[in-house]
Amino acid sequence: YLANSLNSLRLEGQKTAAIEILQQFDWQVPDWVIVPGGNLGNIYAFYKGFQMCKELGLVDRIPRLVCAQAANANPLYLYFKSGWKEFKPVRAQTTFASAIQIGDPVSIDRVVHALKNCNGIVEEATEEELMDAMAQADSTGMFTCPHTGVALTALFKLRNSGVIKPTDRTVVVSTAHGLKFTQSKIDYHSKNIKDLACQFANPPMQVKADFGSVMDVLSKYLQSKAPKYH
Repeated sequence: YLANSLNSLRLEGQKTAAIEILQQFDWQVPDWVIVPGGNLGNIYAFYKGFQMCKELGLVDRIPRLVCAQAANANPLYLYFKSGWKEFKPVRAQTTFASAIQIGDPVSIDRVVHALKNCNGIVEEATEEELMDAMAQADSTGMFTCPHTGVALTALFKLRNSGVIKPTDRTVVVSTAHGLKFTQSKIDYHSKNIKDLACQFANPPMQVKADFGSVMDVLSKYLQSKAPKYH
């Protein structure tokens, strides 16, 4: 059956992520939780989970939520910037964050209710920003998806603007694995994306498909990075 943001059972499942965050922090509530948003059921489910824990007395407050949208599909962001005056669907343009490429989200009313009740905000990410953020995260050993890049861009912007303070505990929700988006990663690191500078590109190398060849390349690279003692 249809399993989208209108499905109440799906939201009930998604809200358990909020409960897990609180459990993993030993019931210390983070200051911010940043979630990529398209059809907007997911971030509403986070609000529902946090609010349920507050009502049960497990915590005494809930985090401020940030909905991060791709600039190419940003109806909630535009609504937020207007001061919640008027919602207008948009024609979603192509974005690497394909799962949130939605111009007329079905959960718009629910997410506005959630954001107003938690003093939440909305931020956006351009294609270049989200791909750069994804590449920066991957350089630490992660293997993120473009949607996570959108959320990380929101973190960078809000931190740089001082909205998120240096001591604020902030959770960035990663909604997919990078293996689902390998072609976009290859194109980025090959600097093969039109109109993108790909400033954090780490150009791929062609290596024979055997263990020795891979180890030779790695050994040469590691030796070049080894400190030189005199």
